[in-house]
Amino acid sequence: MTIRVLLADDQPMVRTGFRYMLDAEDGIEVVGEAGDGIEAVRLAGELRPDVVLMDVRMPGIDGLEATRRLAGPGVEDPLRVVVVTTFDLDEYVHAALTGGAVGFLLKDAGPALLMEAVRAADRGDALVSPRITVRLLRHFATAHAAGAGPGGVAPENGLTERERDIVQAVARGATNTEVAEQLYVTVSTVKTHLGRVQEKLGARNRVEVAAWAYRNGLAA
Repeated sequence: MTIRVLLADDQPMVRTGFRYMLDAEDGIEVVGEAGDGIEAVRLAGELRPDVVLMDVRMPGIDGLEATRRLAGPGVEDPLRVVVVTTFDLDEYVHAALTGGAVGFLLKDAGPALLMEAVRAADRGDALVSPRITVRLLRHFATAHAAGAGPGGVAPENGLTERERDIVQAVARGATNTEVAEQLYVTVSTVKTHLGRVQEKLGARNRVEVAAWAYRNGLAA
């Protein structure tokens, strides 16, 4: 099936470059373009794309607010948003991921990583630019969840041993397919377990699961 993508960026040249790369890839089609945050939210509601590639700095409302409106807490039918920006500021990364984004890329990441991020988002996986990952995970490792128990580790909310294994694999950046291979189970089984994990932890996506794991010392 073709992955339908909406591009949101205030620079026409950037949108043209992304469209050229994406349309040249088998199984991916750009179905719309937006030059500001308000238009991005409107078009996303009309077109219901599989993936939205969202810039941060845009007129109207910025990409972080647009992401929250499309994928944030309280959104009944959230879209899969990948934030793509020139700026790898910590506050942008944090705001994007807590606002519901399933990925965060830098614009200079290159075509291969862009395609990987689109396909990962469509699968329900997440991808964060490797240049950001180490710093991001170090931040999660040193942060403690509010209300954590002894030693700064929050309760595990009844995770089973298998669910703990999946949480650790997700925190390492493994996709559902890779987790299935590591644990010798089917991809559908991984998805079922991951859904239960998200429900138990109150996490909306695998990025939040990974963040929880790093905050609470479960990332190997």
